[in-house]
This record gives sequence, C-alpha cells and structure tokens, in this order.
Amino acid sequence: MADLFSPFTLKGVTLRNRIGMSPMTQHACEDRSGKMNDYHVMYLGARAAGGFGLIFPEQVAIVPEGRTTVDCSGIWEDDQIEGHARVTAIIKRQGGVAGIQLGHTGRKGSEVAAHDRIGEYGPGAQFPPDHDRGWQCVGPSNIPYGGDHPFDVHALTRDEIKGLHRSYADAARRAADAGYEWLEMHFAHGYLGAEFFSPLANQRDDEYGGSLENRARFLLEALDAVREVWPERLPLTMRLGSDDFHSKGVQFDESVQAVAWMAEHGLDAADMSLGFNTDDMEVAPPMNDPGFMLERSSRIKREVGIPTVCSWNLGVPQNANRAIEAGLTDVVLLGRPALSNPHWPLWAARELGHEAPFSMLPDDWRHWLENFRGHAASIGLPPTGSWSPTPEDEIAMLRSA
Repeated sequence: MADLFSPFTLKGVTLRNRIGMSPMTQHACEDRSGKMNDYHVMYLGARAAGGFGLIFPEQVAIVPEGRTTVDCSGIWEDDQIEGHARVTAIIKRQGGVAGIQLGHTGRKGSEVAAHDRIGEYGPGAQFPPDHDRGWQCVGPSNIPYGGDHPFDVHALTRDEIKGLHRSYADAARRAADAGYEWLEMHFAHGYLGAEFFSPLANQRDDEYGGSLENRARFLLEALDAVREVWPERLPLTMRLGSDDFHSKGVQFDESVQAVAWMAEHGLDAADMSLGFNTDDMEVAPPMNDPGFMLERSSRIKREVGIPTVCSWNLGVPQNANRAIEAGLTDVVLLGRPALSNPHWPLWAARELGHEAPFSMLPDDWRHWLENFRGHAASIGLPPTGSWSPTPEDEIAMLRSA
C-alpha cells in the first residue's frame, strides 16, 4: 500500500515521495522584468533540500498582462529562461522535480500585492489601466470581478483567444528548455481559464460561451496547444476551478465531465480546486476543514480514471498520509505548511515513525544528521510525537473521505 513517502511515477518522471509544494505568488521579481533571481533560487532550493518531491514556483505568466502584479514572474520571452533554469537546476541537484504552473490572471490582474500598499491603493486592490503599475485586464466578457476590481474588462476576440493559445504553447517550449519536468495549467482561482469555464464571468454568445462544452473550449484548446509542444514523456496536468459554490456558477458535476474531456485531450493528472469567480458565494466553502477537497479528488480518480493531486488543509502529517493510504489522491500539495517549514517532509517522517526520516534529505545533509549526533536534541529538531489528532480532526477526515 502506498503512503506519503512512497515514490510516485507519472509518465517518465518519478517523484521521490508524494509531497509537493504548491505554487505561491511571491512578488519577488525585480525591475518588472518577470525574471526569476537569487530569491527564487534560495526559496525553492530550500524546499527541495527539505525533502519535497515536487516543487512549483508561483504561477508563471504566459504574457506580461497575465501577471497579478508587475513583480510577478513570467516566461513570455526567451531571456527569462535563464532565471528559470537556475531554479530547475537547484531543485534537481537537491533531489526534487521542478514543476511549472502556466497561467494568466485575466480580470484579476493589475493588482497591488496582497502584503503591500501603494499610494491610495491597498492590499489586493486593482490599479486602473492607465496607472504606472497597471494595465488593461482581459476576460471572456466585459464583466469586472467587483469589489476592489472595478475597472472595465476587455472581452477577448476570437483572434486574441487564438493568440493566447499560441502564447501558452510558446511558454511551454521555454519551460521545457529551462529544465522543468512537470507542467500544470492554471484554470482555477478566478483567473482566465476559470473565467472562461464559469457562467459568472463568461456570458459570451459565441462558441466560447453558453453550454458546458463551449465554456470548456478555451481550456481544451489551450491544453491542445501545450500538448503539441510539451514532451510526451513529461507530465501535463491542470488545476481546475471545480466549484463556484454559487447556483449560477460552476457545479462540480460539470467539472467531472470537463476533466474527462481533458483526459481525452492528453491530460495526465488533475488538481481540483475552487473557482473563486465571485466573493458572493451562496454556500460557504468548508475552508477550515482538513482535506476538504479530498472527496472531489477521489471522485475524479474513480469516475475519470486518471491520477490526482490535492491541496487545501493537508498540513498535518497524519491527515496527509491517511489521504494517500486511503487512495483519495496520489500526491499531496502543501502551500502555507511549505512556507512555514521548508523541512516539512522530514518533520512528517519523524512524526509518522518513518524508519529512516533523514532519507527525505539530500545525501550530504543526511550524512551529518544521521551520524555524529551526540545529544539527540543538539541537532535542533523537536521531539517526535508532538501532535496527535483531535476528535474533530478525525471527524473532518472521515467526512472528506
């Protein structure tokens, strides 16, 4: 039976364990260049050295207007490849697999970073198109996101849609040249792919709007464009905004069908997440429940028959391991836990009684931690067994299963 520390093979790539680091926007590129730099090498290399099997940088924009802020990373030009290649090299040297998430923020771009304030614009607010740090946002329809995103959205023409599909393909070529071995397409979280998929953002009356088949068309054509250039031996996956928690938005049953279509178009694995196409959700998502996306992930495995990766509230090792052992998902993705603890896999291995917890780490680090230890506490690790599940944790996990 597989567990959290079992290798996982997808196509021609094998992860050393089933623990991945989710893409998380860092706003750390310099000079508005979209180029990765020493910060990204440090930040991502540390997680690879900490034992994560799969490591993603942030969502990487396929065009300049596809970023969240001017300080986000991109791969729309060849001279951005070098920074990405430095990142993939350090991840590979430390035993991890470098994944890239390609995306476009659509009507949710042109923002202030969530931790920042610039003049009159607070955290997460949208700059107007004529602001020095802003641009004209695009989407399937001229429907602003609302709230702090009040500015007009340019509804993409058919020719512009085709151009974006070429941009996806061009970005995928550069990603392969940079050394990435896993490519995920970001069709979630209210960004462009999720916008086309959701009736809340997509009110077109052409072949890209209306029916489920039409709303999935942008996603399938983007997938086709990437599949044509991305090496067949390397995994091609996607993260889908699978539920808007709104009666007029995406319903999960629709997402199951859409993933089945994507599998027919060459999708290798699915990562189910939320739509986030509106702040006015009619049903509050169970954001505080451990592993609340596991039931949806396991349904994709059963009904579509492809592997899945799953995130959201799986940072407790016992919960993450139970999800793998129960076959609810194939890989666990961690966001905030990976930020707070770059050695989360080592900690999890010790908590779960792994016979060789330091095997999570590169051999040179492993040697010094396993040998010449002296007093056990002197290597700076807390005692094992410091956490145990509460009854509430157990109930939540059973409900999600």
